[in-house]
Amino acid sequence: MVGTVNIGLIGAGFLAETRMRCYAQVPGYSVTVPAVAARSADSARSFADRHGIAQWYTDVAELLANPDIQMVDLCVPNHVHRDIAVAAAEHGKHVVCTKPLTAYTGQDLPADATDSDIAGRDPSLMLEHATQEAAAMVEAARRNAVQLMYGENWIFAPPVQRAEGLMVRSGGSILEMRGGEAHCGSHSPYSKIWRYTGGGALLRLGAHPIGAMLYLKQQEGVARNGRPIRPVSVTAETCDLTTIAEMQGACQTGIATGWQDVETWATALITFEDGSVSVAYGSDNVLGGMQSWLELFLSNSRIRCNIAPHDLVELYAPGQEVFEDTYLNEKASTTAGWNAAIPDEDWSSGHVAMCHHFIDCAVNGRPTPCDGMLGMEVTKVIYAAYQSAREGRRVSL
Repeated sequence: MVGTVNIGLIGAGFLAETRMRCYAQVPGYSVTVPAVAARSADSARSFADRHGIAQWYTDVAELLANPDIQMVDLCVPNHVHRDIAVAAAEHGKHVVCTKPLTAYTGQDLPADATDSDIAGRDPSLMLEHATQEAAAMVEAARRNAVQLMYGENWIFAPPVQRAEGLMVRSGGSILEMRGGEAHCGSHSPYSKIWRYTGGGALLRLGAHPIGAMLYLKQQEGVARNGRPIRPVSVTAETCDLTTIAEMQGACQTGIATGWQDVETWATALITFEDGSVSVAYGSDNVLGGMQSWLELFLSNSRIRCNIAPHDLVELYAPGQEVFEDTYLNEKASTTAGWNAAIPDEDWSSGHVAMCHHFIDCAVNGRPTPCDGMLGMEVTKVIYAAYQSAREGRRVSL
């Protein structure tokens, strides 16, 4: 029997467009999106018209009150994740929340707090409040008997899924992991201000490898002795490389500038309770398109995951005019020279499989390992990393 899930989309931007493509590809279920909510009427109406969505709202509460919706997908900025997720759970809706689960954006400060007040907050308090935000989301889902699903697409990317299967089959122990995501930077002004995002490259980009690393160590532990292997400490460095004087000319050639109070480069060293280590990297200073990779060093093997770019289709053109504005891959700045012409980024990045998995869990009542608890652990690691970078020391979890 085919299960039916009606999804309410909250947000009408880039991620919401991705979700619409992916939900349309979920096999075995009848997936519909009867409603969308966005901050502006123009955005909501335009999105609904493009996708044939019957209802659109500018008030999230109206969407949540719709009895036909069983699940909501949060495609909105980090600083509103907690409030919407809690409200959705209280309306009996399953919740999909994209990474990061939540963030510190000055929740504990008065409304007239300045940007510098927020970005300059004691990092230990950032960690405390971000964790409280995540815990509130997890508790709301538990209390209302709905699922809070953490939307980390890397976990469902075919290379990472294959690596997980090989890891379990080998019986080996993960000794070390290295991974990162990098590109030429976001051009959204909101991404450059801590008040709106809760962090920079570590939060926006580094959250991907961190989520995958924590997940794989959890799965390794469960397979070996029935309990996850948890992170115990973090050491990190962060900086804004676009402030380097010699870079100012180079920045005009493609690297985003104008960062106000967030980092454009970060590296976090995570130590786990079994003594294994992972290095996660995020950077907004890399030209040539999206770079996403993960490498596992096991006691009996080694596995490389090339998430983006990959070489299924490689393309060469002598000049930009050959393919003009043809889309090749995310963040590619030119179609000239050699390029990776990725056939289906939604599939190769894990978005399609993730949506399928979450629908399956919602229909069949199966818990997902990519839940709010994993999202909360990622949040803790990220803000412990910010504390480490600010204080110049290892931070215990």
